Amino acid sequence: MSTDAKAAKILARTFFNQLRSSGYTPTQVIAVATELIDLVATGIREADKTPAASSADAEESRPAA
Repeated sequence: MSTDAKAAKILARTFFNQLRSSGYTPTQVIAVATELIDLVATGIREADKTPAASSADAEESRPAA
């Protein structure tokens, strides 16, 4: 397992343990995890849109040859 994968696993376990020790139920933990996944997916979708928009803007701002 790579260092990044180990770090992610440790972070997830720590976050899970913090939620559970704070009184979150398993259903609430799933809701939090679902929201995190949604935020990541939204961020990826927005990042995928941005380069296309910037390259189109860059082409428009180039001087004509």
